[in-house]
Amino acid sequence: MDDKDWELFKQKLNAKTGIDLQLYKEPQMRRRIGNLVTRSEFKTFTAYFDNVVKNKDTFAEFIEYLTINVSEFFRTPEKFSLLETDVIPYLLKRSPKLNIWSAGCSIGAEPYSLSIIMKEMTPNQRHRILASDLDIDILAKARAGIYADGELKAMRADRKTKYFTKTPDGKFAVKPEIKTAVEFKRHNLLKDPFETGFDLILCRNVVIYFTEEAKDQLYANFFKALKPGGILFVGATEAILNYRKLGYTSYKPFFYQKPE
Repeated sequence: MDDKDWELFKQKLNAKTGIDLQLYKEPQMRRRIGNLVTRSEFKTFTAYFDNVVKNKDTFAEFIEYLTINVSEFFRTPEKFSLLETDVIPYLLKRSPKLNIWSAGCSIGAEPYSLSIIMKEMTPNQRHRILASDLDIDILAKARAGIYADGELKAMRADRKTKYFTKTPDGKFAVKPEIKTAVEFKRHNLLKDPFETGFDLILCRNVVIYFTEEAKDQLYANFFKALKPGGILFVGATEAILNYRKLGYTSYKPFFYQKPE
């Protein structure tokens, strides 16, 4: 698996999916994909890719592996608590109807968690919750809204009972009142245009393999997408060290605000 093989693989992947690995940390991604290729008993990246694209299900599994779709409801509960007790009440004082974006929403656990919070905080108001991801198959799972018990482990028992229906196979289906409040769409954070006018953007556990340049561009685009006074919420290991340079102020740890 030489450099020429790797470059050709990246070209093929970009042409097929729109995923540009030039914007990801090369050593980490090359090692991650190389391990997969070796486990699959192929000699080159391109041989693996040419084989995996032949089968829709196998290719979907590869894209899921590549985009690291790991999520659960109310992930990092202490941060969601801060969201409920401080951030969202602050934003609601500014606007009774919020425009929220869960960027890189994976299986939908994050936007549905937001939907539950907004239902409880403002039962008679409908907010906009946009949820986007690059992976079409993961978005299909998110839209279906059916989850294993382990994906709900951080959720309070009363919420689990109130907002989910047990399925015959022992899984949990999001109730329509929560499900219909979320709008899903495919979106490539490193390539596609951004909407604007958001009060709150969540982008958590998404940028782990992005280059520093790609991260800066992403956070700059989020800055433009926020309303003045709007807030960006990032993952617990993804503090933005140069947030001042990008124009943000620090609202709380891992919460960054666009100044008025």
